[in-house]
Amino acid sequence: MEQITLQTPSMQGQIYVGEEVLAERLPLLTEGQKNFVVTDVNVYALYPSLFKTYFRGASIFVLPAGEEFKNFQSLYQILRKMTKAGLHLTSRLFAVGGGVVGDIGGLAAALFMRGISCVQIPTTLLAQVDSSVGGKTAVDLGGVKNAVGAFYQPREVLVDPTFLQTLPKRELKCGVGEIVKYAALSGEIFDLLQENIDRLEDQEFLKTLITACIRHKACIVQADEKESGERRSLNVGHTTGHAIELFYGLSHGESVLYGMALETKIAIAADVCDREYGEKLLHVVNVALQISPCSNVDFRQIGEAAEKARSDKKNADDGKIQMAVAKAKGEWMMLALSFEDYRTALLEGVKSGIKTDEQNDERY
Repeated sequence: MEQITLQTPSMQGQIYVGEEVLAERLPLLTEGQKNFVVTDVNVYALYPSLFKTYFRGASIFVLPAGEEFKNFQSLYQILRKMTKAGLHLTSRLFAVGGGVVGDIGGLAAALFMRGISCVQIPTTLLAQVDSSVGGKTAVDLGGVKNAVGAFYQPREVLVDPTFLQTLPKRELKCGVGEIVKYAALSGEIFDLLQENIDRLEDQEFLKTLITACIRHKACIVQADEKESGERRSLNVGHTTGHAIELFYGLSHGESVLYGMALETKIAIAADVCDREYGEKLLHVVNVALQISPCSNVDFRQIGEAAEKARSDKKNADDGKIQMAVAKAKGEWMMLALSFEDYRTALLEGVKSGIKTDEQNDERY
């Protein structure tokens, strides 16, 4: 079992990674206070023994699965059940699930009585390598992803890679999207992916990357907990990725891959990304996009999808679209474009081709 300490101004938290983390940590974490669990229908059905063994007597809220349920109505229902359960400031919330459960569960913990202890137990690859770490919590509002939320650090994050054995292929690909994002930020992870480019569907290989991604994110969050500087790097591919996710309804990770593909092309064209490095990064992104299942996306509508980027949280009041883009190996920068320049650049990126499988190079 590996232990990573995440020290921020608001809290010192611990992240544990290993197949024995639940057995070692949960008996300690569930003792001595009232406990409340947020999970979703898929996890609750797949792991009944987990809840019977460790959360006997706890109040459990089972959320329907899907991003569409990460909303105010669900948050209200969770908070209402927490109140009925008689929780207090000394109580603890456990978020057991993927990114949606972690986001809304973490926000419920942050809001209830102005903040109770929270433990994240991520069950998807995306949540394990990224969303469970760093204290970002949120719900969606008005078609805007994560429009309302708070920075609220969990006391502990328990990362058990054995959860990946029951993960659908779509969710594995979703996690690969975030891993490739870290390759754009870390030279070490970039080299690992390049050297093992034919193993992006190999769960054993993907498990070896979990700790490296967490350590990279932990270092960034320690330096910039509330995203005023360096933490913005973690949004590589996310401005366009969120727009694609909202417009086309793709998974978050696959949307980030498409966002990275288009934004890297934009950065190369704008001479802010080294061309040789950028082409290598695009190759890694394209190989990841080839992982099954591949979505059928009509990128002729990318101009319409671009409208979704106007509401991105990274934008400033000047109306420009803000993107975190790869600059060189292990380097990144913020790139700001007017909306019209951004839209035009996306259209040009699509025309130059977005590869979705080895035989097909979609061009419009």
